[in-house]
Amino acid sequence: MQIWSGIARAVTTHGKCAVVTQVTVDGSAPREAGARMLVMPDGTFTGTIGGGALEWRALAIAQKALRAVDCTVRVTKHALGPELGQCCGGVSRLMIEVFNFSRMAEIEELARAEDKGPFSTSGKITDHGVVRDIVDTATTAILWDGASAIIETFGETRRQVYLFGAGHVGRALMLAMAPLPFEVIWIDPRSNAFPAAVPGNVTMVQADDPAAQLSSAPDGSFIVVLTHSHALDLDLVQTALKAERFAYVGVIGSATKRARFSSRMRKAGLSSDLVDSMVCPIGTTGISAKQPAIIAASVVAELLMCDELVKNRQKPVQSWPQAVKLHGGR
Repeated sequence: MQIWSGIARAVTTHGKCAVVTQVTVDGSAPREAGARMLVMPDGTFTGTIGGGALEWRALAIAQKALRAVDCTVRVTKHALGPELGQCCGGVSRLMIEVFNFSRMAEIEELARAEDKGPFSTSGKITDHGVVRDIVDTATTAILWDGASAIIETFGETRRQVYLFGAGHVGRALMLAMAPLPFEVIWIDPRSNAFPAAVPGNVTMVQADDPAAQLSSAPDGSFIVVLTHSHALDLDLVQTALKAERFAYVGVIGSATKRARFSSRMRKAGLSSDLVDSMVCPIGTTGISAKQPAIIAASVVAELLMCDELVKNRQKPVQSWPQAVKLHGGR
């Protein structure tokens, strides 16, 4: 969630807004430290700190803060079990900060920084707001000393997904990734294959030679192949595997398609380790339905799991496709 651009829009539209930030969590809670939501004076809000009683309490506190004359910031403590009746049983501390036009220069500066990618601030909590200075690199999500010093990280790192194929499944998968932390480069050789409009995290590329687009893909990108042509699928997968620098290379298909592709790639000189790292069929286990939207949901779940493995510096996809994909193909 791009919090600072959201604050800028909210202040421009409503005159003020409140940001609720979960600054610490002791024990179990619905969301992690650093979770935020943006609350407007009319009661609408975006983002979430986990829903339930804690979120409703936070909304009430934010609305009260918005009705106050002065811009303020306060930190509140909530015992989820005894106080709110939530089974999580942890303790959450929330920071509620109000912004108005008087802070627009600061808001716009931080929004510009956020547009460039994740960044951190070192701040001091005062009665009238957090005084923030941008630091060189993004660090931890949030670190509060229990008094006035606070380090926060804003923005998000989006995994680049090179999605080849603008057919029914391609469209469904593109839409399924719209609200998720992915930057989608959507490629097809057919100029009339794309819709008139796409979500903001999608870039459409009409390319006569789709495989050539892989040369500019950053290391660690995810490669998802589901074109209208099996020959093109094979060319794309083979090119991606040869590069040996992508965290996920998957192609839609069946167990039979996997066997044929594997045989052809081995004959072309690819090692068994590279061939075995191909993900085919794609999607999580246990789902056999073939409707595009269902396939897309299954594939997105797999991509999210892979993204988490890579971010946690665990061994990426190369070792696990066959261990987790013992299900029938599509």
